[in-house]
Amino acid sequence: MAFMSSFRRVLGGSASALPSQFAAIRHNTTLTSPKLFISGLSRLTTDEKLKQTFSEFGQIEQAKVITDRATGRSKGFAFITYSTIEEAEKAKEGMNGKFLDGWVIFVDPAKPREYRPPPQAQQESSDNGFKVNKTIGWCG
Repeated sequence: MAFMSSFRRVLGGSASALPSQFAAIRHNTTLTSPKLFISGLSRLTTDEKLKQTFSEFGQIEQAKVITDRATGRSKGFAFITYSTIEEAEKAKEGMNGKFLDGWVIFVDPAKPREYRPPPQAQQESSDNGFKVNKTIGWCG
């Protein structure tokens, strides 16, 4: 209890005002692309359900729930692309912090994919001529 009172003093206000401050920070970003990143999705949310829910804000070009390659289950996030930035902005304002399939979702601008160099397999050879394969052991 003492921790919360000192925490409130540091913030200079009440603890109840804290979530609204964070919500204001989250809403201040402006979109530069019509592509949105949706996080916090239920594992039961499908592409069709996502498209149906977000279609009230404008014309959707693509709605894709990202799934795990091995299991085929949702990873809990998705991307939606609208035809205009204005429609994407309306969807962001209208759906951020709302419930979808029983889970609170967050809508943020999508960031461009970062470049990742492809992994390179490196074979080490010892002084006696054998190669070391780190995943299996010694190879001749």
